[in-house]
Amino acid sequence: MTLTLHHAPDFASTIVRFALEELELPHTLAIVDIDGGALASAEYRRVNPVGLIPALETDHGPMFETAAILLWLVDQTGRLGPGPQDPDRGAFLSWLFFTSNALHQAALAMFYPHRPAGEANTDAARAAAQEQIVARLGLIEAMLVAQRPRWLSPDHPGVLGYYIGVLVRWLIALPPAPYGIALADFPHLHAVLAAHEARPAALRVAASDGLGPTPFTNPGS
Repeated sequence: MTLTLHHAPDFASTIVRFALEELELPHTLAIVDIDGGALASAEYRRVNPVGLIPALETDHGPMFETAAILLWLVDQTGRLGPGPQDPDRGAFLSWLFFTSNALHQAALAMFYPHRPAGEANTDAARAAAQEQIVARLGLIEAMLVAQRPRWLSPDHPGVLGYYIGVLVRWLIALPPAPYGIALADFPHLHAVLAAHEARPAALRVAASDGLGPTPFTNPGS
């Protein structure tokens, strides 16, 4: 299969790149010049009509939306998450889409508070996003304690671990004071992300994209 990932380091396409490297799927990187306006170009909009990254070109046509691409990779390879007939599939899908629709969206509200609230209300939007982020990470932590799922564990790499890892990276490093998270408040999640970032595939991506040796648990190192 021929795969081309439209990519900008430390953007959402990095999540997909971690998965591709973990799966050892041959692929080509097409670096997107975001500052140069590439996302608005007619050429790129033919790949991703909403003008965002990631986008993944496949033999079956282009794909966009992070969760959709990750789920497609799981189903194509039978790895990094439960397949359609696996008893764990329902729980995996629930938390994958929770991550995409709830945690990721709250992170975007933290980084771009003017989008949902307008320029005059950015402080209130960030405060609301902070509450949502902490609560939603708390739900993931409680799930890890109660269920100990194979598909989000220190012992088995998975697409969801890489997705949450990149979001946590941003939530530690990017929010202005006094916002942000302390991963120590979520020890079971910390263990999952520490195991993921230490994998050879993750280390390759981190080195290539300049993310540092501990991109999820200590992004400033």
